[in-house]
Amino acid sequence: MRIGALVPLTRPGWVQAGRHLLAGLELAVREVNDSGGIAGRPLELVVRDTAADPQKAAAAVDELASLGVAALAGEYHSVVARAAAARADALGLPFLCSSAVLDALTEQPTEWVARLAPAQSHGWRIYADFLLSAGHSRIAVATQSSVYWASGARILRDHLAPRGGTVIELDMGALDPTAVCDELVGSRATALLLLVGIPEPAVSIVKAVRRDQRLAEILIGAPAGQPEFAEWATLLGDDGAAIPFLRYLPEHLSPLGARVEKTLYERLTETPSFVAFEGYDTITVLADVLRSDGVDRASTAASWSRVAVEGTRGQIRFSRTPDISVRQWAWPPVQVVDRDPAAPDRFRILHAG
Repeated sequence: MRIGALVPLTRPGWVQAGRHLLAGLELAVREVNDSGGIAGRPLELVVRDTAADPQKAAAAVDELASLGVAALAGEYHSVVARAAAARADALGLPFLCSSAVLDALTEQPTEWVARLAPAQSHGWRIYADFLLSAGHSRIAVATQSSVYWASGARILRDHLAPRGGTVIELDMGALDPTAVCDELVGSRATALLLLVGIPEPAVSIVKAVRRDQRLAEILIGAPAGQPEFAEWATLLGDDGAAIPFLRYLPEHLSPLGARVEKTLYERLTETPSFVAFEGYDTITVLADVLRSDGVDRASTAASWSRVAVEGTRGQIRFSRTPDISVRQWAWPPVQVVDRDPAAPDRFRILHAG
């Protein structure tokens, strides 16, 4: 019984995120097979590298559909997941999206696609509330050209404006990190959000701001989660601490979550990110659906609304959510956390929503 897995495993994809996502997917598949598989049949993961390329992802969906997979799983990058979701919808292939958050995964409502990650509008509004509660109402955003970053900037602006907040956009297509510092001084912003890729230009921006004495009091934030992975601490060291970001984990893991965390740590040789848990939960849901409804694709798509599965981060159910075109888990736990300046390998929970 085959499940197709879409994962960014090479650049320009976020390789460490892909590695964590795949670790979670593979661990759950192994556990399903250790417990007897699906109706006595082993589950097989057929992995395709998307490399953050929407066209490559769409072609992979076509290939996986032709191979007879029962469903698709995975993907981290939102613009890539959107291309995969559109193709899956057109082919009538169930797709459980693990990690991508862009609200509009498909142009029109569909029954073929469901999602575990919270929608961008949900998480980023929580982040905006955190900023306001911390006394930041004049926010600069360093942003690159992308549907995802543009959507994030719009969510922040729409949420902050009625509450007295202001969003000032800094176009990284026209500015270098030194110019960003000058713009920040002139704008009187008290916070700078990184709506940019990793490692560059995010790393260079952080280094420039940290070394500019005029900006000693400014908060640097990264709602998209760039500081979640060990790569961030390796590249930035102490400069990468105290940069709040969104993470989709509860304050305390359930016994299942704690067991999975321990096993993932052994496989990854580093603390598993929330993305690894999303991968594990994806297979947990699909295995439950396949046990109940078999490999018929239409039956799988029709079963999203009946799912009630205990995942690593709580009970997973899918529903129709306003302005979201796919079946959505509403909602996974959301935290705003940062790396502790006293110990950058340790995370501090700053806000929860």
